[in-house]
Amino acid sequence: MASHPENATKYVANDERMHWHDKALWFVREKRDKAAHGIPEWEQLRDYASTIKTHTMNKLDFYLEEFERNATAKGITVHWAKDAVEHNEIVHKLLKAKKVKKLVKSKSMLTEECHLNPYLEQRGIEVIDTDLGERIVQLRNEPPSHIVLPAIHLTKMDVSDTFHEHLGTEKGNDDPTYLTRAARASLREDFLTAEAGLTGVNFAIAETGGVVVCTNEGNADMGASLPKLHIASMGMEKIIPRLKDLSVFTRLLARSATGQAITSYTSHFHQPIEGGEMHIIIVDNKRAEFLANEKYRQALNCIRCGACMNTCPIYRRSGGHSYEHVIPGPIGSTIAAFKEPEKHNSLPFACTLCGSCTNVCPAKIDLDSQLYNHRQDLAEAGYLPKSKMLSMKVMTYVFNRPKLLDFAGFMARKIVPKLPKSLIYNKFNVWGKTRDLPEFPEHSFKELYTKMKKDERDKDDK
Repeated sequence: MASHPENATKYVANDERMHWHDKALWFVREKRDKAAHGIPEWEQLRDYASTIKTHTMNKLDFYLEEFERNATAKGITVHWAKDAVEHNEIVHKLLKAKKVKKLVKSKSMLTEECHLNPYLEQRGIEVIDTDLGERIVQLRNEPPSHIVLPAIHLTKMDVSDTFHEHLGTEKGNDDPTYLTRAARASLREDFLTAEAGLTGVNFAIAETGGVVVCTNEGNADMGASLPKLHIASMGMEKIIPRLKDLSVFTRLLARSATGQAITSYTSHFHQPIEGGEMHIIIVDNKRAEFLANEKYRQALNCIRCGACMNTCPIYRRSGGHSYEHVIPGPIGSTIAAFKEPEKHNSLPFACTLCGSCTNVCPAKIDLDSQLYNHRQDLAEAGYLPKSKMLSMKVMTYVFNRPKLLDFAGFMARKIVPKLPKSLIYNKFNVWGKTRDLPEFPEHSFKELYTKMKKDERDKDDK
């Protein structure tokens, strides 16, 4: 697996695409800011959301059991899966029992996390992603690059070429309306012929035993209503205690994600359709380990809005695929580094620690602090490259010896300005590719401060 810096280097090589991606996501961030500033009680809502989620995680077992009781009472079958393997096996068992050959699926990051699509396809079941962005990347055999905007890394012409190849659209026609209508025409047949539908879960309400799915295209409603079998895949952290708590999150989610006041469809599923079945699969997949860790458990408060990605200067410029994790960006970095530190040890370093992600998070997750903590934990666990570990040891040695640090600074101020540029700006100086070193001062801050204090003492003595 390549590191984030290696992947990012490849992405930014296409300067035009990099700047286009950056601009597109910042546009979404600006829409979020306008939407947030339009609500005087915005910060109060964030406080509520953080409090509700923290309380729920502290009593997670209680609320999950309450949810199961109430869902079962409404005719819903609840399943429990400890990991991705169990989740996929349960889904396949349900589909096999009904002899399902085609499954329509709305957006679900949990099924991406579990790699459900290839699992079912290997067993002869056709899976159709019905979210437009998800359908585009599925046709291209790519993973999504964003949890809300899965095809944000693609241009209109990329989509046009993809639809021409797979859907037979007019070559070179990149009109969004035309392409959207072509996708709808194709998906309409899939909705009508599929034997089962699968949705994700944005929120599960313990009080009612129902689940809520937020979409802008209505595809979840189609998938859950037309086939007789509805399966909902749910991470166990998606639970909230009461129905009235939902209003807090629905006011935050769309505004944080896309700058909308609310999603076009906020769909409630509280029982199977007439003559049908509804199954909910509650998945752990290392979420319990997060819950047990005081340092990182706050990550479970995430409502998957993507705001941290839209604002992150690294994500916007390096693209979602550079993270090589199902969830990219700041929240993805902390999740990946916790679950699989050996694979994703570079991700916490794909961060400037600017704190913008924490500032926009609707659930007030301390993302920058978590990423900073990950850096320390990864270093202690020995997961960093040997070159980085060696440089850190050298710097630790120098910083722990003030006289040596002073001497090194003195020599640098005297020698570096006289060195030829070819020696300073070489392939090893990545920082210097687009920047010049600042002019070195004659004296260090410490020297100036010491002199100032001495002058003050001399003045007082007089």
